[in-house]
Amino acid sequence: MAAATQNRKRRTRIRPPARRYDFIVIGGGSAGFNGARVAAALGLRTAVVDGARELGGLCILRGCMPSKTLLYAAEQLHHARHGARFGLSIPAARADMAVVQARKRRIIADFAAHRVGQLTAGRFDLFRRSARFVDAHTLLLADGTRLRGRHFLIATGSKVSVPPVPGLAEAGAWTSDDVLNLDFVPTSVIVLGGGIVACELSQFLNRIGSRVVLVQRSAHILRDHSPEASAVIQQAFRDEGIELFAGTALRRVARARGGFAVDFEYRGKRVTRRARHLFNALGREPNTAGLDLAAAGVRTRGAGRVVVNRWQQTSQPHIYAAGDVCGPHDIVHLAVAQGELAARHAAGVLGIRPVDYSLLLNVVFTEPQLATIGVPESALRAQGVRFLAASYPFSDHGKSIVMEANYGYVRVLAEPVRGRILGAEIVGPDAGELIHCFSGPLALRATVFDLLRAPWYHPTLAEIITYPLEEIAAQVRNPPRS
Repeated sequence: MAAATQNRKRRTRIRPPARRYDFIVIGGGSAGFNGARVAAALGLRTAVVDGARELGGLCILRGCMPSKTLLYAAEQLHHARHGARFGLSIPAARADMAVVQARKRRIIADFAAHRVGQLTAGRFDLFRRSARFVDAHTLLLADGTRLRGRHFLIATGSKVSVPPVPGLAEAGAWTSDDVLNLDFVPTSVIVLGGGIVACELSQFLNRIGSRVVLVQRSAHILRDHSPEASAVIQQAFRDEGIELFAGTALRRVARARGGFAVDFEYRGKRVTRRARHLFNALGREPNTAGLDLAAAGVRTRGAGRVVVNRWQQTSQPHIYAAGDVCGPHDIVHLAVAQGELAARHAAGVLGIRPVDYSLLLNVVFTEPQLATIGVPESALRAQGVRFLAASYPFSDHGKSIVMEANYGYVRVLAEPVRGRILGAEIVGPDAGELIHCFSGPLALRATVFDLLRAPWYHPTLAEIITYPLEEIAAQVRNPPRS
């Protein structure tokens, strides 16, 4: 009896009291860091918990920045190989992937070091441990530390999804992490998927010298975009030599002699393709499995996506979520806005507004690029909203013609009474830059007439935007008098 009492006392002494905070962020990526930054600036006692092997988050370490570094290198290689179109004689051009990777690592290391510096600058406490909820106000870290919080922000990002395709889980396919770290040119790759990651990295692989087969289940690649925009990208891919199958039904993935075999149905026929390597780009899912959200009473749906309201609050009002864990769009600038909104709402800041998804901005960094802003045309039709639309092709535009950049078009949507801009879609050269011609005007509820008052320099890519603007202006029912 005495020994048992002594053991209980010893256990009580060993367990330290929980550390208390006003705002605890789980995840130090774009959503989490910016949420913590704002919370600390508003005077909340803040902590960030991040148990990842490296600090920085998906965008810096394994997403936006490394992929765009490699895509830009492949773009330069592609244009060098096709210099003859411009009368240039370039005898040979090839990718030295060891050097390409060294450059990428140097660039990403600089980005990551800056983020680490921000996380360790002392504005908030940083715990380098994984964590799970014990209850709605308590986190248990992997080293036994307990944190008590008045408010929480879940910002743990996403991870690669492995859909239930027979044989896929056992095949040992590459993920985007593997492709982004390649230090050699693969002879051949089958890419499963047709989303942004699949498309961007398929073109990268093709341009550095791999034979690429792209297999997409939906009717067209980039299914969240218009069929017309997707068709332009598909044609560009096929023109570059990518073998592309859309509208397929995946049946089986298996290891084969010297690589992999993928069986699928395409246009009513059974098709098999083989390659040395297999890349699973069938999507990502929220990285919430280890958090024990049920213990905190946080509701999820689907593959662990956290359900939030317009203030980023979960089913527990003091627990917020931001970024890929909740969506609705896995885009960095939205994750930042969501994290900042959560911090301001938790701090009781007055006059704040929820994230405005009618200003949704999206870019696909293929070549040609695809960029959209505002409400998609399909959504306007589904909502019964009347609108005017006009397009103009890059194949009939001076600057793009001299650039040999003739794929795609600019399309503008506007309401028919006053001509207020509702959205735009650009497929073509530098679309990701050009789409920002609409960012300010859309936020300010500008009309096509407002944009036409501005000067547009000739010859530039940007001046192509004036042609659909003029076409819509001629159809507006109540144009301005002056």
